Amino acid sequence: MTLASRKLMEVQKFKSPVITVDPQASIHNALVKMQLNFIKRIVITDDNRPVGIVTERDISRFLENDKTARALDEIPISHVMRKNPITIVDGLDDHFEQCTTRMDTFKIGSIVMVDSDGDTIGIVTKTDITKAFSIIYGGRFKVKDYMSEKVITCRESDTLRYALNMINTNNISRLVVTDNNGNPTGIITTNTFLTHSSYFSNGKTRTRDYLLPTKEETELHVGDLIKKELVTIGPEDDLATAAQRMIKNEISGIPVVNGEKKIVGIITKFDVVRAFSDTGINEKLKTKYKNVY
Repeated sequence: MTLASRKLMEVQKFKSPVITVDPQASIHNALVKMQLNFIKRIVITDDNRPVGIVTERDISRFLENDKTARALDEIPISHVMRKNPITIVDGLDDHFEQCTTRMDTFKIGSIVMVDSDGDTIGIVTKTDITKAFSIIYGGRFKVKDYMSEKVITCRESDTLRYALNMINTNNISRLVVTDNNGNPTGIITTNTFLTHSSYFSNGKTRTRDYLLPTKEETELHVGDLIKKELVTIGPEDDLATAAQRMIKNEISGIPVVNGEKKIVGIITKFDVVRAFSDTGINEKLKTKYKNVY
């Protein structure tokens, strides 16, 4: 057994606790649970069986297209959820490899874990995969092998509404924030908006702009919400190092900068999932054909 295989056996049982709501719960109920538990997705269960899954991005997209005047506490989460979530039965030896392959194939950020009776018992997320990758596959890939060179940015001086519109328009989860000289200074994500939202404290559940500040806070700009200690990585650095930094700093993406500290790309947890999936496929092919030649 290889060292990588032994390490994989040590971590492949990792899974995150699963936070659930029933299909009759409202968007408001789901968002409250997301904010209180610092999570980006919630599983919808009926009699403990997974029937759907919803992310904050799903909610945001739904509200963009919903032309009714319904408030968030009037819309059942079943109207938003993606039905028939991808699941995996607990206890499989190649648990993580199957999760990464399914995440990569279906372009999703989590796999719901069920027991042999089909009851929901956990969830495997991009964070779990990224943590495992950082342990197992040091020295296997460089950041440049999987980073995206297309980087959507905004400035510290931009309004929060502008930043949120940029995120929604480009169907992404984050923007790299720059100063007026184009130097990266931070990242703003949909989760940044959710975490800082005053919607949950002002009791005004009738509003649909739950991610934006109240009128009294309209002077806030992007620079007011971002952390100034920006985490970066170089294109020649080990991808496992990027994974470690994401886990340590509880972030989902890292700007890639060159020697002049200029942005040349971005690396995300989903890129790490792709690398993990590719590695698993390559290992299986090596094993299958090792005696052929």
